[in-house]
Amino acid sequence: MAKFTQLINKSDAPVLVDFYADWCQPCHALAPIIRDVSKEYGEKLKVVKVNIDKNQQAALKYQVRSIPTLILFHKGKLLWRAAGVQGKQQLMQVIDRHVQ
Repeated sequence: MAKFTQLINKSDAPVLVDFYADWCQPCHALAPIIRDVSKEYGEKLKVVKVNIDKNQQAALKYQVRSIPTLILFHKGKLLWRAAGVQGKQQLMQVIDRHVQ
């Protein structure tokens, strides 16, 4: 948890956190979209996947009530969050507002 907190607080690039679970079918549908988005932005965006079954403390801290949940942070500040599968274009529009 400390490493995760440090990453979202200290990263120069915005950090997109994908809270997921292995048994979650919508999470599996979102995974290739997250991979594509990560490739598109390269070093301008950090993408972190958090398995809620293995990291319950992080899920509790950020009040993840349904999965998948995506949260965009920059220097520790929560910029955006959404639950459910997000389309690639929709996700990129949100990220574009926060990535230089």
